[in-house]
Amino acid sequence: MTHTVPLLSYAIWVPIVAALLVLAAGGDRNAPVQRWLALAGSITGFVVTIPLYLNFRLDVAGMQFVELAPWIQQFNIHYHLGVDGISLLFLMLNSFITILVVISGWSVIENRVGQYLASFLVLSGLLNGVFSALDAVLFYVFFEATLIPMFIIIGVWGGPNRVYAALKFFLYTLAGSLLMLIALLYLYGKSGGSFAILDWHQLPLPLEAQKWLFFGFLLAFAVKVPMWPVHTWLPDAHTEAPTGGSVVLAAILLKLGAYGLIRFSLPILPDASRDLAWFMIALSLVAVVYIGLVALVQNDMKKLIAYSSISHMGFVTLGFFVFNALGLEGALVQMISHGFVSAAMFLCVGVMYDRMHTRMISDYGGVVNTMPKFAALMMLFAMANSGLPATSGFVGEFMVILGAMKANFWIAFAAATTLIFGAAYTLWLYKRVIFGAVANEHVAGLKDLNGREFLVLGLLAAAVLWMGVYPLPFTEVMHASVNELLRHVALPKI
Repeated sequence: MTHTVPLLSYAIWVPIVAALLVLAAGGDRNAPVQRWLALAGSITGFVVTIPLYLNFRLDVAGMQFVELAPWIQQFNIHYHLGVDGISLLFLMLNSFITILVVISGWSVIENRVGQYLASFLVLSGLLNGVFSALDAVLFYVFFEATLIPMFIIIGVWGGPNRVYAALKFFLYTLAGSLLMLIALLYLYGKSGGSFAILDWHQLPLPLEAQKWLFFGFLLAFAVKVPMWPVHTWLPDAHTEAPTGGSVVLAAILLKLGAYGLIRFSLPILPDASRDLAWFMIALSLVAVVYIGLVALVQNDMKKLIAYSSISHMGFVTLGFFVFNALGLEGALVQMISHGFVSAAMFLCVGVMYDRMHTRMISDYGGVVNTMPKFAALMMLFAMANSGLPATSGFVGEFMVILGAMKANFWIAFAAATTLIFGAAYTLWLYKRVIFGAVANEHVAGLKDLNGREFLVLGLLAAAVLWMGVYPLPFTEVMHASVNELLRHVALPKI
């Protein structure tokens, strides 16, 4: 379904153009102008995604708002964009989170303000490109280009070990992506010279070739998720990244790997996906159970939430490979929910870090006595992270467990342990930081949320409650696309 107004191009290029305007505004002496330009650009970037949702046809399983223009014609490469019910919500989530990141760094970042804000705006545009690309080369360009602004964000505005963390993040992700490039070139040859992802969905491939391609894609996407055992870059990246970097990393960048699995591995390689489902489920359950236990012993707040993200994303990959509508839709809902909840948790740590300049759990205690509004909001996000009913965290996890139950009781049983471990490490973190007597004199002097912080956390709290109480607006857009994907995966291509 095509549209005359190129809304997807607007979603990609409006933030990037805004970033160029921010950079053109000059150095730090013009920081106030740069901040307002960045805010205007991020809000405009979100506003142009709203018509995508309002005009989205729920009965259409295929791509909508399609844009097609020649790019590199001798290799049959096109500027080809489109969204379906699977990718639409990620565009909106990314554009929404970008606004919050710009507001959250308003007065916190004081050096190289323009470059900091421009990096996030460029990253937002590139991420929207990943979620809407229907040409494999275009997807690969956007997918790899997202590394650059994130590398800069961690490497310039990060903590003491920022260079090590940025290099580790870059090298892990780049190494995995090179195998994906080989897989893309193989499919290009097999399809008779087409880079159109939708053409590859119909491509007949022998099982052996599908398996090789599956592992080629898997390494690229598993690093991004990140799945166990290629997850070790994430805690370092989160620990060293500035708060805004951690927010975008957890809320959006981790979704690229899972999105790649659902856009490439499942529809293009359905036989290999079914044949290797046991392997993917095993890796997912290790992430859910083992990483949940690892999170329990962390003494750094950011590291604990980073390991929590790995455990929750294990739930997502599990939902994909049980091959039923409940599991797949639950995994997608969990991805959106995790975008809200993980962003909120990292922003909560950022609020405390801005005041105390420490992330160590042992340095806190009794925060509720001096920051009651903050403690109330963080309680909501902690409960959502634990999967409490009526919060967004419950909806996706419950659907995935039901989907896993349809496939196998013991898989569902193992997956359900995440609810126990999630509650254990999240509530223990909350108890040690927020409750108890004020043991540290610096905690005694803390000031509660200011208006800017309350706005950012309040918007996320509203999103978490809305999705938890009334998830229909999130789930109804994905029904047709998910059912079509499952129908396609069930058909042998050999």
